[in-house]
Amino acid sequence: MDSPNHPVKRYDKANSFVEIRAKGGAREDALRRIGELRNRLDLNHLDAHRADILRRAFADLLDGPRPEGVPRFELKPHVIEEIQRTADEHLPRYLFYRYRYDLFPRLKELDDYPPCVQIEPTSICNYRCVFCYQIDKVFTTRKNGHMGMMPLDLFKRVVDELEGQCEAVTLASRGEPLLCPDIEAMLEYLRGKFLGLKINTNAWYLDERKAHAILQSGMNTLVFSADAAEEPLYSQLRVNGKLERVVNNIRLFQQIRGKHYSDSQIITRVSGVRFSDLQNLDAMEAFWGGLVDQVAFVDYNPWENSYARPVNDITTPCSDLWRRAFVWFDGTVNPCDVDYRSALAVGNVKDHSLRNLWRGEKYTALREAHLHQRRGSISPCDRCTLV
Repeated sequence: MDSPNHPVKRYDKANSFVEIRAKGGAREDALRRIGELRNRLDLNHLDAHRADILRRAFADLLDGPRPEGVPRFELKPHVIEEIQRTADEHLPRYLFYRYRYDLFPRLKELDDYPPCVQIEPTSICNYRCVFCYQIDKVFTTRKNGHMGMMPLDLFKRVVDELEGQCEAVTLASRGEPLLCPDIEAMLEYLRGKFLGLKINTNAWYLDERKAHAILQSGMNTLVFSADAAEEPLYSQLRVNGKLERVVNNIRLFQQIRGKHYSDSQIITRVSGVRFSDLQNLDAMEAFWGGLVDQVAFVDYNPWENSYARPVNDITTPCSDLWRRAFVWFDGTVNPCDVDYRSALAVGNVKDHSLRNLWRGEKYTALREAHLHQRRGSISPCDRCTLV
């Protein structure tokens, strides 16, 4: 347990949404479809691991109560909306991915690949948001080697390994993905390969060509990072940004989607960091709700300088060690983006497969340290509040 003498706010990654307003369907409809799937699906035709995960997901969602304290797979509002937009034929793949994403970090289980992989097209960003590591000059100074663009051939190499092994791939991490000159080719290469394909963008560089590329890629979720519904608050938080340009770009995307891709199942979300008491979700929904499917705030975590924060006494293991891996622009594989300077890097996909790194010695040692309440012996884990 964490020391009562040094209370610190913990960042619960599994429940990072402070609030979310979604337009998805009813939970009962999602459960009905899952029940119909269990009745018709022959699990004997699947590999043993996949069949076991689906049995567990069906039991958690459809059967009676579990003993108190036992982690259980549940349908959160944004998950219900994802299920609503997933075709029946793909629902087994979706449940296999989503169960692992939600439950493996709680159960401390692993299989050969992370439930989610974040690929970084670029670490460069045009914004200097007040709550972001982009304001750390050690990180953004070019000579320090943290800034760059992912080559297209490296991107394809990572995607080729992940296809069929991982359903959740997010294009984003430390930088603005639409800044990457190869982003349209990257989106084209992703087409049809992943069920949980997501991109996070500040929308500054979102134009007609990129809008078509996103919609043609089969993207599952498009997240517009915006934290306010008015100026000057927007540009005070997202320094170098202007709300008017962002709104116009998102409106253009909506128009292109409606005119050319009316059957698209993409979920659009405006998601902000709850940083100031001036931010209000009702105002956000009133302003953005007509342009996107969901509006949300995620909890603030002091990303802006992970290495200058005070050491804390948190001993709870970090859930991201079982949830996701990050592939930086140069192929470096890192366990988290709180460690944005890569002190914890476990290797490079140019030299090793992501599978071998995920199950490798460095990752294993890091998980073991967290499991045995030794995260305080690792920097910057000793200063991090993510659990």
